[in-house]
Amino acid sequence: MSENSLFAILLRSHWWISVAIAGVLSLLAWVLLPEAYRIAGALSSFPFIVIAAMSAWRRRDAPSNARIEQTAQAINGMAWPAFADLLEQAFRRDGYTVRRRTGSIVDFELERKGRTMLVSAKRWKSARAGLEPLRELQAARDASEAPDALWIGLGALTDTARPFAAEHRIAVWQLAELAQALRGLPLGPTPRA
Repeated sequence: MSENSLFAILLRSHWWISVAIAGVLSLLAWVLLPEAYRIAGALSSFPFIVIAAMSAWRRRDAPSNARIEQTAQAINGMAWPAFADLLEQAFRRDGYTVRRRTGSIVDFELERKGRTMLVSAKRWKSARAGLEPLRELQAARDASEAPDALWIGLGALTDTARPFAAEHRIAVWQLAELAQALRGLPLGPTPRA
């Protein structure tokens, strides 16, 4: 399916948009078509109902806007050690073995089911991420022969960095993905005993 086709766009949109389109098309078919064709015309909007169901299913676990905003406020106020601890908790909860790394672009080395992923997250507060840090992450991945890489940052990727990440299959987590990954974890300061 083409990325810019109507159905692809609706799959990325809220489910209720597809339901609204289906309703309008059914109503128009019922009103404008001859009586013999009304039911068939009304049923012709069924693909939009299917798209609505698919869109709702894909978004079932997506964080709400309030949760995304809460996550943004919490992690913007964190220092690196607290943010790194939070990420480590999230990775461990999701079944990864976590090794922290220092001195390079790679902050975490994750392993699950025999697959290794290198994670770069220390520059999470940067307003924009350019091509150079992604190149460094890719070089580290090539050197370690890790199949997966993940860049974590709140800022937007530059126009050259986004295609580079896509071309080299570097996953990018921004605010929505972080809100999803950090679900269920306390975002505020935790008292120490």
